Amino acid sequence: MKKIFLLSTMLLLTTFVFAQRIIKGKVTENGEAVIGANVIAKGTKATTTTDIDGNYKLNVPKEATQIEFTYVGMASQLITFGASDVLDVILRPDKALEEVVVIGYGTQKRKDLTGSITSITSENFVKGPIQTPEQLVAGKVAGVQITSNGGRPGGGSTIRIRGGSSLNASNDPLIVIDGVPVDNGTINGAPSPLSLINPSDIESITVLRDASATAIYGARAANGVILVVTKKGTTGKPKVNFSTVASVGQVFKTVDVFSADEYKVFLKENSPVLGVDTLLGKTSTNWQDEIYQNALSLDNNISITGSVGKNFPYRVSGNFLNQNGILLNSNMKRTGASVGLSPKFFNEALKVDVNYRVARITNRFADQGAIGSAIVFDPTQPVKSSDTIFNQFGGYFEWTDGGVLSTNSSRNPVGLLKQKQDESTVTRQIGNIQLNYAIPFVEGLKANMNVGFDASSSNGEKRTPARSGAGNINRGYYGEYYQNKTNKLFEVFLNYNKKIGKNNIDVIAGHSYQNFYNETRGFDVDSLPKGNSPVTLLQQRPDTSRNVIASFFGRLNYNYKEKYYLTSTLRSDGSSRFASENRWGYFPSLALAWKISEEGFLKGNRFLSDLKLRLGYGVTGQQDINANYGYQPNYILGDITTSYIFGKDTIRTFRPNAYDRNLQWEQTTTYNAAIDFGFFGGKVFGSIDFYNRETERLISEIDVPAGSNLKNTILTNIGSLTNKGFELILNYQAINTKDMNLTIGTNLTRNKNEITFLPVLKDEANQVGIPAGDNVSIGQKVQIHSINSPRNSFFVYKQKYDDNGKPLEGQFEDLDKNGTVDQKDQYIYKSPDPKILLGFNSQFSYKNFNCGFVMRGSFGNYIYNGVAADNSTLVSLVTADNRPRNVAKSITNTKFIEKNEKQSLSDYFVEDGSFVRMDNAYIGYNFQIKKTTLGVNFNVTNVFLLTKYTGIDPEIFNGLDQNFYPRPRTYALALNFNF
Repeated sequence: MKKIFLLSTMLLLTTFVFAQRIIKGKVTENGEAVIGANVIAKGTKATTTTDIDGNYKLNVPKEATQIEFTYVGMASQLITFGASDVLDVILRPDKALEEVVVIGYGTQKRKDLTGSITSITSENFVKGPIQTPEQLVAGKVAGVQITSNGGRPGGGSTIRIRGGSSLNASNDPLIVIDGVPVDNGTINGAPSPLSLINPSDIESITVLRDASATAIYGARAANGVILVVTKKGTTGKPKVNFSTVASVGQVFKTVDVFSADEYKVFLKENSPVLGVDTLLGKTSTNWQDEIYQNALSLDNNISITGSVGKNFPYRVSGNFLNQNGILLNSNMKRTGASVGLSPKFFNEALKVDVNYRVARITNRFADQGAIGSAIVFDPTQPVKSSDTIFNQFGGYFEWTDGGVLSTNSSRNPVGLLKQKQDESTVTRQIGNIQLNYAIPFVEGLKANMNVGFDASSSNGEKRTPARSGAGNINRGYYGEYYQNKTNKLFEVFLNYNKKIGKNNIDVIAGHSYQNFYNETRGFDVDSLPKGNSPVTLLQQRPDTSRNVIASFFGRLNYNYKEKYYLTSTLRSDGSSRFASENRWGYFPSLALAWKISEEGFLKGNRFLSDLKLRLGYGVTGQQDINANYGYQPNYILGDITTSYIFGKDTIRTFRPNAYDRNLQWEQTTTYNAAIDFGFFGGKVFGSIDFYNRETERLISEIDVPAGSNLKNTILTNIGSLTNKGFELILNYQAINTKDMNLTIGTNLTRNKNEITFLPVLKDEANQVGIPAGDNVSIGQKVQIHSINSPRNSFFVYKQKYDDNGKPLEGQFEDLDKNGTVDQKDQYIYKSPDPKILLGFNSQFSYKNFNCGFVMRGSFGNYIYNGVAADNSTLVSLVTADNRPRNVAKSITNTKFIEKNEKQSLSDYFVEDGSFVRMDNAYIGYNFQIKKTTLGVNFNVTNVFLLTKYTGIDPEIFNGLDQNFYPRPRTYALALNFNF
């Protein structure tokens, strides 16, 4: 029995030994031993680590064919071993960590960052028909909300980083293109300032979110900073890239209104005015179908990249975009060119970057009033009529009184679009020359000079024929406008970068000067009917304004052993928008980081491959207000209500403007705590940031007491608010082999905005806050700024309901219990700002095949459904002129009789606007044809939308759904040639 047991044991041991191989070798990096590198037999539990000399020995099970080598900060390697039992490996730095990231006035390795900074390169941009730069990173950056301003061609987006920090000053981030802080204010005649920037020229977009990263820009960084780097030339033979994207946009969703037959029945049963149904026509017209079209667009780009010799790289590009909108008569054409030169001189001691780009767009704007008119216009009437009475309106059917347009009836929506001419031409040039010189007698010291400009010019014309349906109630209209804007930049700074032993020091100190100039002018003419002489409003004199920012700044980046990091900045800004005693602001920041994974107790840890703690504090400022002279007395041109008639002329007058001598900087203080992490050799990596932003001395417009001759509002410092939240970034490199790659990324943002201090005017003791937002259909505001609430909160009446959950007409909660429902019973209810933002994206490639998608989610945002509010009562079935008026079918949920202010301000119309949207999905294949690569890509945008909101689209930035230009669903085919 013992012999049998011994024999069995020997056989088992022999089988075990012969089932394994012992593979050994050495792991090095730059010729030096790598201590503690992980060595894993792929697909098994067999693992070991390298010793003090970098050597390893691993028992490899028979089924294993590959060994994976990983180490913190190094790119993992998966090697298939052969017959040899010796396998030496050379590790190389992880490109993701060694990647150089653009920061303010310089660059830094990604692994050395101390602030909240996210950089997206062109390889990971959102694919598809992209018209403006910010759309390239929508949904891909935590803490950043990018909301497109509808489907209008070139309409751009509203960008918010960590919530808005101001009430009336700008909440837009500072955008820096190739080192030039650009003017992102409005340009007359341009749908968006960024519509003049060609996305195909962009190489990377970096978002600076916390104050330790943004404070180097001081006065303009309260809302975050977006750094845009364009594509540069490369050494070697010329390379040509040509791409073309053909796309078609279609209406995604329309308002559900009554058809002609349904309307006839509903009007007859519910009309509040007898006999209105006798005015109904005999046709059936779907007015929304009439105003929308399949929008064909084409985007062509060409670039040539190469170098003259070894030290003169260049890149030139040209582009043409012809984008049609889904609303009839809306179009944008953009023609642009760019030149980038990067020569080096004196043995590369002097590096020069020259960037210049110019774009010219022509716009044809559609009257968005047609969207609302298409919802309510009588569906039984034709688009055009053969009746001669309509010849004066271009043949379009219109409601008339005695042969002239009916004053209070809706206009024919197609007539509004076809007969109104609203066109503009806008040119924008952005350029700079940057010199970087390595001073020969001081190692590590460089001098940098940057001279740049951003110049825009625009002119536009608006025209409607006399007595057309598109005119101003039986009047035609003609107007012109012009604008010139320039932004000149001059910067110089010194940079000292030196490694001394285990200490790494990077210091900059410099000066910046930026001068802004704006000139606008124009005139309007109203043409009266029946041959009367035109009344000409006073032609405006050029309205010019200037403002200047002068700055001094410095920054220290220091790390010891590449484990302990410190970043400290200080910037002093002087703005001409404030009086001399308030002109200068001082903006410091401090950030600390500890690379815990480099400590001995974690170094070489197989599970936790990266761990860094970051702490940051900083102060930033805000002076971007629509008032260059808000601190001093001045006069402004009054409107038509303050004019006098002299014969045939109407002369406008000037009146004093309200001003505040003590107007001063807004100031935002940000605290940030974060952890960067990586697991399994960097396969899973990400970060979590917690932040608290406190803004003081809010700049806001408040009412001037009645009876004064001043403008009715004044700009002043009035309160404070906070934004608190956290950001989570999580990425997973699921597959990373030679032929196959799969990455999954997600980000989540939680933000809470709250006004913490808002003094009430002394003569308005019962005032809850400051009315905010745009007027709704009743001519009043439905939003408010109030203490202890989010900015732009809704201010409404609390609706009562019956047992079936149907709203009761005219019945609201008496919240103050005084027996009367009045304005004192309005209450603050919900906010248009989301509580949670979610982004999710994935990219997959197998050899030459690739595909991917981008999704976004928004939760906790509310929308005032102005379309439903305007169609909630049976009175809405007829116009004020007693003409038939169509309504949305949502009226069946209310069937209110009377239309009044309280009803329109009911919280019933404030709906949950949470949504999940797949923004983009694509599939592509790359063909290799000799020396030419052809990429073919099919893309769909606005793929689907999941929401409970009853309107067309819940993604409306200001939370007011009125005449919203719908976002189309777009199908695009892209071809990309590389020669």
